[in-house]
Amino acid sequence: MGYARACSVALVGVEGVVVEVQADLEPGVAAFTLVGLPDKSLIESRDRVRAAVTNSGAEWPQKKLTVGLSPASVPKSGSGFDLAVACAVLGAAERLDPAAIADVVMIGELGLDGRVRPVRGVLPAVLAAAEAGYQQVVVPEQTAGEAALVPGVSVLGVRSLRQLIAVLCDEPVPDEPADGRGRPDAMLAGLMVPGTGLGAGLAPASVRGEGHTPDLADVAGQPRPRKALEVAAAGGHHLLLSGPPGAGKTMLAERLPAVLPPLTRQESLEVTAVHSVAGILPPGEPLVSRAPYCAPHHSATMQSLVGGGNGMPRPGAVSLAHRGVLFLDEAPEFSGKALDALRQPLESGHVVVARAAGVVRLPARFLMVLAANPCPCGRHTLTGAGCECPPSVVRRYQARLSGPLLDRVDLRVEVEPVDRADLLEQGGRGEPTAVVAARVREARARAAERLAGTPWTTNSEVPGHELRTRLLAAPGALAAAERDLERGLLTARGLDRVLRVAWTVADLRGAPRPEARDVAVALELRTGIQRGAPMEAGAL
Repeated sequence: MGYARACSVALVGVEGVVVEVQADLEPGVAAFTLVGLPDKSLIESRDRVRAAVTNSGAEWPQKKLTVGLSPASVPKSGSGFDLAVACAVLGAAERLDPAAIADVVMIGELGLDGRVRPVRGVLPAVLAAAEAGYQQVVVPEQTAGEAALVPGVSVLGVRSLRQLIAVLCDEPVPDEPADGRGRPDAMLAGLMVPGTGLGAGLAPASVRGEGHTPDLADVAGQPRPRKALEVAAAGGHHLLLSGPPGAGKTMLAERLPAVLPPLTRQESLEVTAVHSVAGILPPGEPLVSRAPYCAPHHSATMQSLVGGGNGMPRPGAVSLAHRGVLFLDEAPEFSGKALDALRQPLESGHVVVARAAGVVRLPARFLMVLAANPCPCGRHTLTGAGCECPPSVVRRYQARLSGPLLDRVDLRVEVEPVDRADLLEQGGRGEPTAVVAARVREARARAAERLAGTPWTTNSEVPGHELRTRLLAAPGALAAAERDLERGLLTARGLDRVLRVAWTVADLRGAPRPEARDVAVALELRTGIQRGAPMEAGAL
């Protein structure tokens, strides 16, 4: 009787569980049994592994073979267990030394010819292996750069099972030439989910073209929305842009990711893990260093927004926009059920999806930008534009954005139509992205210094209790906000959010704490009521 074990990782959402792959050979009729709660794609690994081992020059054992995946209570899916299963079988057949593979984590799919194909979710899988104490990982060659992002782990990238057998047996490593030279690498197909290319709303439309980088200087006029965009980026505040069609709402939202500061190392690892599991990590870019941008279509379902799907839940748009921007264009056209599902992740920074196959907790700390027209035809706020929508239709259309959802939006700005002077640049161009981004980085640095030693990094994350007890505004600065609270114009949550925005405005000014003028700006950006606050570029 022969026995050997190797290790692999089962992904549950964006978290990994180390799985011990055990192979046992007994005398009897040749058979291959796979146990341990595998799914359909994992059951099919029996035929893939047998063909790969045979075509790699190794002898397949003609005995009763049982492969167990432990712990058996954890659901296991995908083809990333093939490499561990093959090595465990070869160890039980004494082709490999069982001691050499016992503490090695192996991740990869096997082709019938023995080539090792890349799979999704390598980074979270290696992170889980490192947290469990494993120090040696074997991954496909194409994903070795992604696995190497985890410190303290020795990564071996292999191109075929033959190469791995030679390395483990201390034999000369055969040279495996790359196939398809001059053509797209077919091996990378396992990293991408069909339909998640550049046309899936995962990048600004102006970025998908070649030779043009979106810049805030391209936006004509709009001083107030531009300033709201700067405040949103500096403090991580959610933003609602309302106005007629063609005023520039989408242009402003597409330029927000470039204003955000670069991701920190920890944030990059979080975003990369989500994108790797979702299958949207671009080949050749193992680490996401810029804030992501996700703009789902208004016909998106609730499952596509918050996560879900058949079997184990998969990341939705709110998770794909983690540490970045979630842009909902034509927000009133989204279903009310989908929009209301955003309430909890807006507050908590994560989403918990419960399905029959299991419960998954996915990260979802994003900056939400809503764009909405004033009425179905979009001409309700224009003078002499001929809007024919009845008042009841206008009220129903605007009521599609529920009060509890809008209460979680810090900034609400009216985007006015662009006049001829601004459109033809007679009034001068606005500030470019680089200038605004520099001010945003300085404001974020002030907030990070003030919040050092706390679990928060931006003003939008600070709880209201801390703002009212420890991080106090200047004496008398909250008088206007308190009056609005008494009149019912603000809720308790609204007052906390006004305080957060006021701190962001103070950081942009370089002030040590908010004053009455900062609170006036925050109230004007939230309620839309003109209060005479300075909103021109650079005034903050």
